Amino acid sequence: MSIFWSPLVKDLTPYIPGEQPKHNNLIKLNTNENPYGPSPKVVEALKREAGDTLRLYPDPDAFLLKTALARYYALSTDQVYVGNGSDEVLAQAFLALLKHPQPILFPDITYSFYPSFCKLFQVAYKTIPLNDAFELCIGDYAKSNGGIIFPNPNAPTGRLLPLASIEELLRQNTVSAVIIDEAYVDFGGSSSATLINKYPNLLVIQTFSKSRSLAGLRVGFAIGQASLIEALERVKNSYNSYPLDRFALAGAVAAVEDMHHFEQTRNKIIRTREELVKGLRTLGFNVIPSAANFLFVRHPERDAAHLFQQLRDRLIIVRHFRQPRIENYLRISIGTDEECATLVDALRGILREPVRMN
Repeated sequence: MSIFWSPLVKDLTPYIPGEQPKHNNLIKLNTNENPYGPSPKVVEALKREAGDTLRLYPDPDAFLLKTALARYYALSTDQVYVGNGSDEVLAQAFLALLKHPQPILFPDITYSFYPSFCKLFQVAYKTIPLNDAFELCIGDYAKSNGGIIFPNPNAPTGRLLPLASIEELLRQNTVSAVIIDEAYVDFGGSSSATLINKYPNLLVIQTFSKSRSLAGLRVGFAIGQASLIEALERVKNSYNSYPLDRFALAGAVAAVEDMHHFEQTRNKIIRTREELVKGLRTLGFNVIPSAANFLFVRHPERDAAHLFQQLRDRLIIVRHFRQPRIENYLRISIGTDEECATLVDALRGILREPVRMN
C-alpha cells in the first residue's frame, strides 16, 4: 500500500484469473481456452495485416467487424458494439447501463469479475442465491433493481437457462437493463440475440476467446437495440476511441466468416465433453449438467483442494475456487480427446490411493 493510492484503490479486491504457466509441459485445463487453433483464414488475415499500414490507427468504428456481426445475427450495425475482449465490454456496460441508485442483481455463484466491477465503479449490488442444484430461478429476480446480469451458461457451474426462461425474465423486468453474458453459449445453448428486437432493455455480450479460438487477440462484442449500444459508445469514446487494433479487427472478421471451422471445432468440443462426463461419472464424480466448454465436478469422498494439487503434481492444471458452497468442486476445461483421456487416467490413479488425512 502506498500513500499515493486513492481511497478507492485501497478497498479493491481484484479479479484473479486462472494460472497461465510459464512453461508448456502441462496439460492446461484451467482457463476454458479452446484446445484447437483458430481458423486458417484468421491466420492468413493476420499475415496480410502485417505491413506498412500498422503505422496508421485502426478504424475507430470497427465498421467491417460490426458489419460481419450484424450480418451473422440479422441485426443492423448500430446494434453492434465491439471491445477488447468481453471483460472490457462488460466493464463499459457496468458504467453505461448498471450504475444506478438501486442495487443490481446477479447470482451468488457466478463470474467473479462482477463484484470486482461493482467495487471499482461503485455500483451497488445484491447477490441472489442459486438453488441447491446450482440453477438460477427467474422468480427470485422479480424485485426492484438497478439491472440484472448473469452468464448463460453460468460460470463456473456450466448450467444453462433456457431461452424461454430468459424471455420470462425480460417480461417481468422491463424498467432496467438485463445483460446476458454469453461467453460459452456456442457450446450448447441458444443465444438471446433472437430476442433483441423484441426487448429494448436486453444486452447480449459475447467473446471470440472461446468458441472462435481467439483468446490471444482479445475481441468481445455486445448486441442490443441502438439506444443501449449508443450508451456503450459514449463510454468508450470518453476515454479510448481506438479499442481494437488492426490485427484484432482483421482476425475477428475472418473468424466470423469461417462458419465451417467454427462448427467443426465446436462440435468436437461438445463430443469430447460428453465423453468426459461419462468417464468422470464412472469414477464416481458428481458432474453438474454443462452447456459450456467446461465441467463443474466434485467427488463425494475426496477433497477438491487435494485433488487439485494431486493433478498439479501430475502436470495437469484444473481450476479450484475457494469460496462458500463450491469449495469442494473443480472446474475442468474441455481439452482434446487425448488430454481428457490423460486426465481421467490420472484421476483413476489418484482415487486408487488411500485418502490423505489432515
